[in-house]
Amino acid sequence: MKIARVETHVLLVPDYDSAACSSAQDDIVVIIHTDEGLFGIGETDTNPWVAQAMIHARGTHSLGRGLEEMLLGEDPLNVEAIWEKLYVGSIMTGRRGLGICAIGAIDMALWDLRGKILGLPCWQIMGGARKTHVTAYASLLPVGGTPEEFLSSLTAKITEAKRLGFRAAKIEAGVKGPYSHQGLQASDDLVVELTAACRKAVGPDFTLMVDAVYSWNNAKEALRTINRLEPYDVFFVETPLQVDDHDGYAFLHDHSPIRIATGELQNSRFEFLELLDRAKVDVVQPDVGRVGGLTEARRVCDMAADRGRLVVPHCWKTGIGIAASAHLCFANAHCPYIEFLPSALSESALRRDLVREELELVDGQIALPHKPGLGIELNMDAMERFRADRVVTEFAD
Repeated sequence: MKIARVETHVLLVPDYDSAACSSAQDDIVVIIHTDEGLFGIGETDTNPWVAQAMIHARGTHSLGRGLEEMLLGEDPLNVEAIWEKLYVGSIMTGRRGLGICAIGAIDMALWDLRGKILGLPCWQIMGGARKTHVTAYASLLPVGGTPEEFLSSLTAKITEAKRLGFRAAKIEAGVKGPYSHQGLQASDDLVVELTAACRKAVGPDFTLMVDAVYSWNNAKEALRTINRLEPYDVFFVETPLQVDDHDGYAFLHDHSPIRIATGELQNSRFEFLELLDRAKVDVVQPDVGRVGGLTEARRVCDMAADRGRLVVPHCWKTGIGIAASAHLCFANAHCPYIEFLPSALSESALRRDLVREELELVDGQIALPHKPGLGIELNMDAMERFRADRVVTEFAD
């Protein structure tokens, strides 16, 4: 059996809002076909047009070969060997950033395909399940552009998440800084107010996480507000500092009363080595697509386990990435949660409609899946409806 075709689809919701802090509005879906009619599905969370170009671009020399051309003719069961081939062959144009994200979508699709070929779920190919259920936390992004609207939206969403059966949630509290939602620039008092209100809304027997969305300029500024969050029993504070401020993260590790989490933007295990050893992060958050796929995410999990750290995968995409995160979590005992964007609480129609059959969530938990591969099925009507060329053309008209 050989890889015969690589298919990519750039998707976009018609009502996308470029001022929103949400990458769930677009997607690139990669489908890898064999010469025997089987196929695997993957996605990654980056600019989909650029990732598509990276996958299909021709290579012109040995340091910059094309990903698609390196895939064709390969045995799809040799997933790890293919990863190394793609990484080494694209070293000049890839290596980090976009290149790793593109490899991540391919690798995710190859794991799905490998499972379908073997008739096994991905977690089983990874060495077996370390748990019978995975706990998903509801990832909640507020709507509105004022502090009052933020507060009202978040408390309503977390109340509804608890009603839906979630036992944990993360609030997006990026109320200032370069990536704030709708350009809001509020004081740190609002972060504390949001956290206090959400804790009051769900009560004590509920895991609460706070995403600071890279709000603070330095570690001492961040620590002043993090210290104020301690009374609200926060499981972790995510991305308080810019992605490459390793010394700042190390300072927070040494002084923060709350766990510090980051890693959603890191590409490859090499960048996670820096997070683990220099930045001393308590909770690493590999995004399966961005880190380089399940092959690389597994390596990150092993490195975290060796150092006694937790892994909570990031995923702000569709049921494809959620399934990949869940299979990774099932195979790793030190992964207590996965990020889950609830379709019922998402403004993105792409999140709601792209996957026809995704892993079932009951009372905030996903039971061990038994379908081959990732165990999901695409909604082909949605694939057609969200075609980016169609959306952009209609929007322009």
